[in-house]
Amino acid sequence: MTVRSLPERCTVAAADTWDLASLFPSDDAWEAALVAWEARLPQFTPFAGTLGSGPERLAECLAFDLAIDREGDRLGTYAHLRAAEDQTAGTGQRMMGRFRHVATRAGELASFIRPEILALPAETLGEWLATAALAPYRLLLERLVRTRPHVLGEREERLLAMQGTFAGTAARVFRQLTDADMRFGTVTDGAGNEVELSNATFVTLLHDAERSVRRETFHRFYAQYRAHAHTLAATLAGSVELDVYQARVRNHPSAVAAALFTDNIPLTVYDGLVAAVRTHLPTVHRANELRRRWLRLDDLHHYDCYVPLVPELEHRHGWEEAVGLIVEALAPLGDAYCDRLRHGLLDGRWCDRYPNVGKQAGAFSSGTYDSAPYILMNYQPEAIEHVFTLAHEAGHSMHTRLAAEAQPYQYAGYTIFVAEVASTFNEQLLARLLLERCRTPRERAAILVREVDAIRATIVRQTMFAEFERTIHAAAEAGEPLTLERFRASYRALLEDYFGPRFALDDDLELECLRIPHFYSAFYVYKYATGLAAAIALSERVAEGRPGALDAYLGFLRGGSSKWSLDLLRDAGVDLAGGEPVATALRRLATLVDELERLEPEVAG
Repeated sequence: MTVRSLPERCTVAAADTWDLASLFPSDDAWEAALVAWEARLPQFTPFAGTLGSGPERLAECLAFDLAIDREGDRLGTYAHLRAAEDQTAGTGQRMMGRFRHVATRAGELASFIRPEILALPAETLGEWLATAALAPYRLLLERLVRTRPHVLGEREERLLAMQGTFAGTAARVFRQLTDADMRFGTVTDGAGNEVELSNATFVTLLHDAERSVRRETFHRFYAQYRAHAHTLAATLAGSVELDVYQARVRNHPSAVAAALFTDNIPLTVYDGLVAAVRTHLPTVHRANELRRRWLRLDDLHHYDCYVPLVPELEHRHGWEEAVGLIVEALAPLGDAYCDRLRHGLLDGRWCDRYPNVGKQAGAFSSGTYDSAPYILMNYQPEAIEHVFTLAHEAGHSMHTRLAAEAQPYQYAGYTIFVAEVASTFNEQLLARLLLERCRTPRERAAILVREVDAIRATIVRQTMFAEFERTIHAAAEAGEPLTLERFRASYRALLEDYFGPRFALDDDLELECLRIPHFYSAFYVYKYATGLAAAIALSERVAEGRPGALDAYLGFLRGGSSKWSLDLLRDAGVDLAGGEPVATALRRLATLVDELERLEPEVAG
C-alpha cells in the first residue's frame, strides 16, 4: 500500500507552477510598486471639489482614477495569487493584508468622485457627454448616472469606503478555516492507497468505485464541518447580514435586487430560472433513479452521485494529454485561439497545476488587463472532470485576454454573468468531441451521463443554491436570526425538493450549505445556470458552422463590458431575457435521460 500525501509548496517543480512575472518579477518588486502606488494616492485630493469646473477637469480625474485602479488590479492580483499558493504561509497573507489596507485608503480618497459627478445638473452632464474630452468615458458616466438613487453624499461614501478593510472578514475566516486549519485525515481508496482527504481530493475520492470508500470519505469530510458548524454558521450569517446592510444603505429594496442591479439584470431572469428548473424537477428525479438502478443500489445517497456509471470513460489524463484534448475540442474557435491557449497551458506557465499543502481549494482564473490570464488548478489526472474544469477555466482566461486586447481598460472587465458563458461553452465543445469519438454504446452512455450530470450540477444544483441564497437573505431582511438550525432546516427543505422522494438524504448533507465558497459572494451562483443555458445554444451554433456564428461569438468574447450583459449575449445569438434558453437546456436534459434509458438494457444490464 502506498501513501499519497500533498507536497509542501517549496518542493513543487517550477514548471508545474504559474510564472507571475507578467505581474511582478518578485515579491520585492511588488513591495516597491505598492509603496509607489500608495505615494500616488494623495494626488486624488486636488480633484476634490473641482469636477464641476468643466468636462476637461472631469476627464483628467477619471483618467487618474482608472490609472490607480489599473495598478491596484496588478497589485491585488499578485497578492491574491501568492496567498492562494499556500494559505498556511505568511508571505501571501501579509501581502493581502497590506494591499487591502492601501486599497481601502485609495477608496476613501476617491470616494468624492461619484457624489460630485451625480451632483452635476442632468442638463450640464448631458452637454458634457457630447464633448471630445469625455468621449472615452461616455458609457462609464451613463452607467454611473443610472446609480444616482443608490449613491450617497460624499461623507457617507467615504465612511462606506473605510469599511473595506473588514467587509470581507467573514469570507476570509471561512477560507482560512476550511483550507488551512481543518484537517480531515486520510482515506484508503479502492486501490489500497492511503490518500490525504482535503477539499481538493474530496470529489476525487467520491469517484471511487468502492461504495465503502465513498461513504467513509463523505462522513469523515463532513465530520469536520459538523465540528465547526456553529463557527461556519456565524461566518455565513455575518456575510448575509453585510449584504442586507449594504443593500439597505444604498436604497435597494432587497439584497438580490442590489446584486442584479449591477448587471442590469431583471429580477424576472432570476425568478424565471427557478421556476423553469422546478418545472423540470421530475426529470432530475428520473435521472437520479436511473443512477440508482445502474449502480444496483437499494437507495441512492449523495456520495453515490459522482462515481462514473460507465467506468471505461475514466482513465488517466496527464497534463499534456488533457491540454491536447481540450485544444482539439476547441478547434471550431480557430487556430489563433487554440494556438494561444496551447502555448499558455504548456509553455507559458499560465497555470498552477497540482495540489500542495495549504493551496486554495478548487479552481479559478484570475488575470489583469496587463498580465497573463492565470489559472489555479488542483489537477487530478485520474478524474475526467478535472479535464472539463481545465477547459472551463481556460474559457475564462481566453475571454480575459481577448477582451483586454479589444477594449480600453474601463470596458475590458466583463461581468460574471457573461463569464460563465465563455467557460461552459468550452465544456460543451469538449463533450461534443468526446461524443464524436465514441465507438460503442457504453462509451456513448458514459458521455451522455456526464452531460446529464453537468446540467444537473450547473443548472439544477446552482439554482438550488440560488434559492437558498434568496431564502436566507429574505429571512435576514425580515429580522429573523440566522442560526445554524435555520440554515440546516432551509437547506434540508430544498434538498428534499430537488433530489426527490426516493433519494436517501444523510443528515450530514444539510451541512453542505456551510462549505460553499460562493455563498460569500451572494447571488453569484445563478449565473452558472444561465451561463450554461446560453453556452449550450451558442456552442451548437459555432460547432455546426452556422453563418456568422463564430464571428458573433468571438465578438462577444472581445466585448468585455462595452454593452450590458444581456445585450452582448443577444448580439452573439442568444436571448436570456425571455427564459427560452433555460427551458431548452432542461428539455435537452429530458432527451439525454430518454436516450440513457433506451441504452440501459445494453449498457447496465
